[in-house]
Amino acid sequence: MKTIIIEDEKPAARRLGRMLESLDLNVSTMLHSVEEAINWFQENEHPDLIFLDIQLSDGLSFEIFDVIEVHSAIIFTTAFDEYALKAFKLNSIDYLLKPIDDEDLEQAVKKYRKRFASAGEPNKIALDFDDIKKLLVNPLEREYKKRFTAKVGQHLKIINSEDVECFYSENKGTYAATKDGRNYLLDTTLEQLEDELKPQVFFRVSRKFFVSIDHIKDIVSYTNSRLQIKLNNNSDHEIIVSREKVKDFKLWLE
Repeated sequence: MKTIIIEDEKPAARRLGRMLESLDLNVSTMLHSVEEAINWFQENEHPDLIFLDIQLSDGLSFEIFDVIEVHSAIIFTTAFDEYALKAFKLNSIDYLLKPIDDEDLEQAVKKYRKRFASAGEPNKIALDFDDIKKLLVNPLEREYKKRFTAKVGQHLKIINSEDVECFYSENKGTYAATKDGRNYLLDTTLEQLEDELKPQVFFRVSRKFFVSIDHIKDIVSYTNSRLQIKLNNNSDHEIIVSREKVKDFKLWLE
């Protein structure tokens, strides 16, 4: 089974390669840009399985498919979970959110192997990128949730998304921290919010926090190449941008 990795961050590619080796998948090639991938596909036999990062150093990896007709099975790796999840689910395409978890990777590989066993020919697994590409390239065309409700005693509190400084998870609950310093328990999860929040406004800086760009007061350097975010009115929360998300977070700020 021929497997390749297309990932612009070389340390991340090497880490994923080691993880795959522990699952008895040998990675034959690692590519790091759209241009490099196109050149490689033009000169080599296509693999059975590709682990593909969506955002490469010279553009979206979908640009590869504008030039090359690729029929390999694909497992996406992405930090851009804010607006991609729905399309992945609709198209039954596997995806892994960075930082990649060992258990998630194992489940994705098992799913691929099961599909391969039933299909018999890995290169004949057809994938449709249209819906995914639309969501990735044109997120502004989508409708996002503008308000949430929270139960406060016997009342329902309406919370406008523009008033939320951050969403966070704590003790198996999901909360909205608003600009008036209040914290409201919501009937949702951070995973559900990923498809409901406008990606230009909210960014998932870690597994625990989404932050709003409109309510960031300060960003300071933190240990291990991470960043700490200070909000305008919610100082009780220690919000740290995970090291794997720092690069994408900086791009999001621009």
